[in-house]
Amino acid sequence: MDGIDNFRDFGGFAVGGGGVVRLGRLLRSAHHAQASDEDLARLSAIPVSVVIDPRRPRERLRDPSRRPATFAPRVIQTEEGDGDAPHIAFLRQGDLSDEAVERYLLGYYRAAPFQPHYRDLFARAFAALAEEPGALLIHCTAGKDRTGLLAALIRAALGGGWDETVADYMLTNAVMLTPARIAQAAPGLTTLIGAPPSEAILHGFLGVQPQHLQASFDEIDARHGSLDHYLAWLGVDDARRARLIEQLVV
Repeated sequence: MDGIDNFRDFGGFAVGGGGVVRLGRLLRSAHHAQASDEDLARLSAIPVSVVIDPRRPRERLRDPSRRPATFAPRVIQTEEGDGDAPHIAFLRQGDLSDEAVERYLLGYYRAAPFQPHYRDLFARAFAALAEEPGALLIHCTAGKDRTGLLAALIRAALGGGWDETVADYMLTNAVMLTPARIAQAAPGLTTLIGAPPSEAILHGFLGVQPQHLQASFDEIDARHGSLDHYLAWLGVDDARRARLIEQLVV
């Protein structure tokens, strides 16, 4: 894509019960506000049935999605969590040490799977994935944290291996941590925090690290006892998981 960052297919992986997840059914990206006309043509050629947009209302107003005229998928989004994104609030507070950045990110990932609006959004995403025949496309602002977590949960629910899931999650860095991207983001971060951003801030708010995704899954185990119990809490019982596998695995 020209103006849609971090766009990729996160299917095509082997699952523990045998088989491979179909390509063309699981897609992820950053926001679509800067999609080019060529991008819109590419999107219109993809049979997308469902778009999952976990952005807050203010984020959607700031960066409204460009869509092809013929593109009419079911859109699942949240009306909760208005106001500034948590990372903006964090960057506006005083302690921006490397240690504080890491504490914030770990805390964010530990809490995210249990936030009421994300629980509702994730539950609706799994229900739609089991019901709809076409592709599912997840996108947030940068397509890395909220999108990355939901993509990892979908892979895990289908029986994907952990190492491969982390590898897909880490592909974000190849797009978002380039010298050009860092140079583009640095002035805005400097204005926000009143000083040039540290490497920890740049890497934390443009890229991803495996220990943060691990923190989400560790907290899921701590609170629910297992991923299976957490998925059941989202409405993904044995019957729905079987339906997901029937729909997506060949």
